[in-house]
Amino acid sequence: MPPSPLDLAALFDAAAGARGRAHAPYSRFAVGAALRDEHGAIHAGCNVENAAYPVGTCAEAGAIAAMILAGGRRIREILVLGDGSGLVTPCGACRQRIREFAAPATPIHAAGPEGVRRSFTLDALLPDSFGPETLVQEMLGD
Repeated sequence: MPPSPLDLAALFDAAAGARGRAHAPYSRFAVGAALRDEHGAIHAGCNVENAAYPVGTCAEAGAIAAMILAGGRRIREILVLGDGSGLVTPCGACRQRIREFAAPATPIHAAGPEGVRRSFTLDALLPDSFGPETLVQEMLGD
């Protein structure tokens, strides 16, 4: 079932607010992310760059950390908001971070200042991924 426009608007607004607080003095490419957890709560994060590249953090990592801090454990959907004309999708490391807390069918929305540009599932962005259940199978000897 696709998210309602109101659900996406709330995620977009949270990501836009986070993006406005990004610390991106080197790339000047501010990114905000907002996710909805299993309780319906929204958690946001922004990218934070550091002069000692690549020590900075991505917006998605900040949103995930906020979710964990608030007691959430599952990502139901996530929206990533960047600038420019291209799609801003999570980097490879963030796709794997999202995978830790999300199901393969979890929606990932790539947005620009005007709104959502395209939506994907986690599985479309990270097919045949390595996840927590892989380690559990290894530990159990399956």
